[in-house]
Amino acid sequence: MSLKGEMRRLRELDWRELDIKEAGVWPWSLQLLCCLLMLGVTLFGMHWYLASPAKEELDRVRSQEVQLTRDYRSKAAQAANLEAMREQMGTLEARMTELREMLPTGAEVPSLIDNISETAIDNQLAIDSIRLRSPVTREHYIEQPFDIQVQGDYHRIATFLSGVAGLPRIVTLHDMTLSPEGDSGQRLRLTMLARTYSYRQSEEDVQ
Repeated sequence: MSLKGEMRRLRELDWRELDIKEAGVWPWSLQLLCCLLMLGVTLFGMHWYLASPAKEELDRVRSQEVQLTRDYRSKAAQAANLEAMREQMGTLEARMTELREMLPTGAEVPSLIDNISETAIDNQLAIDSIRLRSPVTREHYIEQPFDIQVQGDYHRIATFLSGVAGLPRIVTLHDMTLSPEGDSGQRLRLTMLARTYSYRQSEEDVQ
């Protein structure tokens, strides 16, 4: 049968009267179209059921590969600088040890107060009061504040402040005020807050 005749049969075909049970007597061109349609649906279904999950898994693996490659490069760079990092860590630990040694322990605070008193006496200052406040606990250290009040002339007070700052234990000076004492104006009263610090040992350090 010619192609032209087959096309004429398709045009003359009443699609409403088609019965799937009589598919064997349908025009061969219609049978071919139905086969192609079924093949297309089957291939699409196979792709959706089999290929799509595989593609998602492939995309996931590729994403992991990128992350693993990035992690590898980062760790390779760290490994290449490991010796330098160890040297830096050793330097930092040594510096930290030096700073800790400059912090007085709780038992050494009275001795530090005595050193401050001696510094004031050496500079011929009159000590009105040196009074400890309650300690303040911070995350890594304990802060010990104390009030200082002394009298003397300007130059001796300046030398006293320099001497306190130069003590072997760390002392920081805050809220300093100078006010005239007496009518002459030569004598001044220094009032200030000083703080020293004690290292607070963590549970890991104690263990």
